[in-house]
Amino acid sequence: MKNQISKANIPDHIAVIMDGNGRWAQKQGVKRIFGHQNAIEAVRSVTEGSAELGVKFLTLYAFSTENWERPKYEVDGLMTLLVNTIKDELPTLQENNIKLATIGETSGLPEKAQNRLKEAIEQTSTNTGMQLVLALNYSGKWDLVQAMNAMLKKGKTNIEPLDVDEHLSTKGMPDPDLLIRTSGEMRISNFLLWQMAYTELHFTEVLWPDFRKKDLYEAIISYQHRERRFGKTSDQVKA
Repeated sequence: MKNQISKANIPDHIAVIMDGNGRWAQKQGVKRIFGHQNAIEAVRSVTEGSAELGVKFLTLYAFSTENWERPKYEVDGLMTLLVNTIKDELPTLQENNIKLATIGETSGLPEKAQNRLKEAIEQTSTNTGMQLVLALNYSGKWDLVQAMNAMLKKGKTNIEPLDVDEHLSTKGMPDPDLLIRTSGEMRISNFLLWQMAYTELHFTEVLWPDFRKKDLYEAIISYQHRERRFGKTSDQVKA
């Protein structure tokens, strides 16, 4: 399937809503946290696959502001998993020249998670390959509100779209070209609301722990068969 992908039309930025860990665990007859633990291989696979293809930015919706409402044992397990995974995967990031970054209100995470993230971000800061962005304690509404508040503090009264772009947590990143959501759900769940105005959406029934490179390739092939018009007519795009 990889040989069907055109190297001339690789998305610069892919965003992923990693959904279905709980349902995967339920199917296996185990607790939800086991679904999250088994999702690490999917993260590794999509990260390596994206980097190999030349994707410049990969943003993973790892923990939303709404996820705090989940059972405490699950949230605690997710935070522990985050800390351990960053430690375990750091050598792989270095080997593949991948730069780690985050978006979201990471100050709200447990101190140990904050420290581990800070260390990994610093250690990969000089890498020049793909940028892996973890959306942690993030929501699209939060991003817009914090951007508006930042502009108000500067005394801005006539706000243009470019002003908003400059104050979002994704400043300096291109908007996502492609969004992938797993598990068959068809919504964007408060993720990158401003940034995804013209993003191509790909929904798959595959549960996130089962997602592999072949599923990534399928999403990119689907993307490459679409005509992105950005409000123009088909004839204008082809001209």
